[in-house]
Amino acid sequence: MGQMIAIVGRPNVGKSTLFNRLTQSRTAIVDETAGTTRDRQYGRVDWNGKEFSIVDTGGWVVNSDDVFESEINKQVELAIEQADEILFVVDAMNGVTDLDDHVAEILRKSRKPVILVANKVDSNDWLYNVAEFYSLGLGAPYPVSAVSGFGTGDLLDEVVRKLPEKPADEEEQLDDIPKFAIVGRPNAGKSSIINAFIGEDRHIVTDIAGTTRDSIYTRYNKFGFDFYLVDTAGIRKKNKVQEDIEYYSVIRSIRSIEASDVCILMIDATRGIEAQDVSIFSLIQRNRKGLVVCVNKWDLVTDKSPQAIRHFEDTIRERFAPFTDFPILFTSALTKQRIYKVLETAVEVYGNRRRAVPTSQLNTVMLEAIAAYPPPANKGKYVKIKYVTMLKGAQIPTFIFFCNLPQWVKEPYRRYLENKIREHWDFSGTPINVYMREK
Repeated sequence: MGQMIAIVGRPNVGKSTLFNRLTQSRTAIVDETAGTTRDRQYGRVDWNGKEFSIVDTGGWVVNSDDVFESEINKQVELAIEQADEILFVVDAMNGVTDLDDHVAEILRKSRKPVILVANKVDSNDWLYNVAEFYSLGLGAPYPVSAVSGFGTGDLLDEVVRKLPEKPADEEEQLDDIPKFAIVGRPNAGKSSIINAFIGEDRHIVTDIAGTTRDSIYTRYNKFGFDFYLVDTAGIRKKNKVQEDIEYYSVIRSIRSIEASDVCILMIDATRGIEAQDVSIFSLIQRNRKGLVVCVNKWDLVTDKSPQAIRHFEDTIRERFAPFTDFPILFTSALTKQRIYKVLETAVEVYGNRRRAVPTSQLNTVMLEAIAAYPPPANKGKYVKIKYVTMLKGAQIPTFIFFCNLPQWVKEPYRRYLENKIREHWDFSGTPINVYMREK
């Protein structure tokens, strides 16, 4: 992966704050608690016409009480391995520590270009502490304040100067790439299934609920596919969210749903469908996103008979009614059972969201269905639907029915029209809009 910059350092030196400053976003969660960042968090930076990727990492720790220590360190090592250039962040207020020396030794062995960043220079008084970091043997430190932005311009100038030239054929419109968000309750297997998709331990996986905190974007461009997979934090009930960090994680998960095209809703097969699954489904529906339901941990279920599968499907559709036209897949991230079918299905649902039905076909089918079952009369007045068309450029498939009395067409008849549309054209997984307008 070309033009990748990794931000590394010990905990609580301001790596995530610097990441947010350089990407001009609030993507990474920032908190005074050491170890807030766990997984790698990717972003893009545009400086003086040069664009490159940047990755935030968790703080490097050794011999700590943190149960995630080894996994976080593994993620840092992977980021260093992938990076073309490394920003080594240290704390100007605390000076050089044993952990800084340890990280510096690792970076020297990597033989990657390293820029030493002395963060938290929030006033001129702290500039005098910066000279101490020459002892790390990684060149001149750049004094910056990630909070105020002091010194970040000079830092970016140096980063851009050392960047390798980007091949011309790598130019692309990243914003046009579909985004598939993996959502669900804590511990439903969201990070595990993304690791299974991409074939590497990209995300930290443990049995502890709340392991994932940030919403992590991963580019998937294998087997003819090209889209973003978004790993999100588990969404719990509001009254069970006690820590500030988890609150921000949930907010970012909701934002990821809002920014996605298709949501892959993970349900734990060992626990069945619960009220929180229905709440997350409602959130997806309110935002009018495509849906693929993925029943994970199927390898742990003893009864895998067709009757059990049918009962599970019927229960899910009953709880999610009236929207029932969505695919349900039974998978195992651990054994990789049917996981690639999930990707294929998500791509199909994305295609259904963009499906266009010719007006002539639409009128031939729908006017016949309307003639067979016309709208009910209201107070002796009859509704006559004359014409139907599909709105171009809408976020989801939108159908406009022109009639003489649109106000008398109630929800049950709109649902009848929607069902007829779904019978004749494949809109599985995507909500559709049906509007009545006066001709």
